[in-house]
Amino acid sequence: MNCTYCDDELVVFAVPDDLREFAPDEETASLCTTCLRLDVPAADAEIDEETDFTAVSDAFPSGRGGIVFALFVGKLDSLALNRSAIEELAVEAERAGADPFLALDRLGDDPTVDPHFDFERRRRQIESFLS
Repeated sequence: MNCTYCDDELVVFAVPDDLREFAPDEETASLCTTCLRLDVPAADAEIDEETDFTAVSDAFPSGRGGIVFALFVGKLDSLALNRSAIEELAVEAERAGADPFLALDRLGDDPTVDPHFDFERRRRQIESFLS
């Protein structure tokens, strides 16, 4: 299954009940391994019980932290519209044992990732309103 924007691979994952308000679909989401767009997966997409986000980058946390971080990254395309969700997801990522700033730094250093938004600018903006 490929991204409709850049045609690269997608990671499809189940969204836990308590995080569904942050997902583009209530139960599932897909994250592009290259452009980092969060989207609704195709109806025939296979969802692994244990999603491996290392297909996106080794910078991704594992387990629940990876799911929260994927939703967090998927909201970075519009800080104005998603500020509240970004703040909540950053806190939830920390609760899940993931450091969203460290993961963002590592993701920004990954040459295989080419986000559809200005990654460095978003990183600085997020740091300013979350600190």
